[in-house]
Amino acid sequence: MAPETSPGVLHGLAQCATPTGSFAILALDHRQNLRRDLRPDDPGSVPAADLVEFKRQVTRALAATASGILLDPEFGAAQAIADRSLPGSVGLIVALEQTGYAGPPTNRRTLLIEGWAAASVRRLGAAAAKLLVYYHPDAESAADQERLVASAAGACHELDLPLFLEPLTFSPTDAAKLTGEERRRAVIETARRLGRLGVDVLKVEFPYDASVDDQARWREACAELSDAIDVPWILLSGGADPETFKAQVRTACAAGASGVAAGRAVWAEAIRLAPSEREAFLRTTAVVRLAELRAIVEAEARPWFAARSIVAPAEPIAEDWFRG
Repeated sequence: MAPETSPGVLHGLAQCATPTGSFAILALDHRQNLRRDLRPDDPGSVPAADLVEFKRQVTRALAATASGILLDPEFGAAQAIADRSLPGSVGLIVALEQTGYAGPPTNRRTLLIEGWAAASVRRLGAAAAKLLVYYHPDAESAADQERLVASAAGACHELDLPLFLEPLTFSPTDAAKLTGEERRRAVIETARRLGRLGVDVLKVEFPYDASVDDQARWREACAELSDAIDVPWILLSGGADPETFKAQVRTACAAGASGVAAGRAVWAEAIRLAPSEREAFLRTTAVVRLAELRAIVEAEARPWFAARSIVAPAEPIAEDWFRG
């Protein structure tokens, strides 16, 4: 049986969820990818102020529709708090990792942000931390990445801080993206292995890429994913178009997912718009998209507290429980 989940972790997860126990997370921790989207011909020339302003605009327009928001410490989290773009009622999840990866594309390693750690996330007042790891079960870097995940989970739990883990798969043999059954195997086996390392929520890629549109296979893969792990899992949008992502979300929730973390599937077009047009798009089209996703997960997702890994403290709680 899983150990009791601490009150601090339970409360942190609840802060990021809807009242029904589902996650409708607005993902906005993009950094280098956002630079490339803002200025494809010269990403390095995008000033930090442009990243900050974009994140503030998206946060102001969309955060109130989300149950939680995922931001980075460099360009998003403190800035959105300081100018009150981020409502206090929305759970804040803050990234631990640097943007990008070390090593070749076939053997990727995640790097943590220097001077930033789980304790920093807790001091900021965030509800949870998030760690992105590049992982493939057959890659040479797999063992190192597993140790990184276990270490991060341990550091977070020392502080009763929930950890959302985002594994991104890759090919260990060439630079091409995984597709078809190869992707399904990698996504599910990755979740199986990393879900055992003390993380609280898995933020998972859809098991199939866009080349597979057979929804029967979708259902089988998502059911296999739920069977493989005990922790709550949510679906990341991964650049899918809005309509495809909604279909994926319905399939995932029917199979046991506890919600979504949606980024570009909600706000992608805003990147190329002028500031005035961007604001109008975010407050209309993007809000509608996120609200639709929230409605789906509130109606159809498995509550996070129903996952096998979640064990509430036994009642009655002793008067001196905090002395431990």
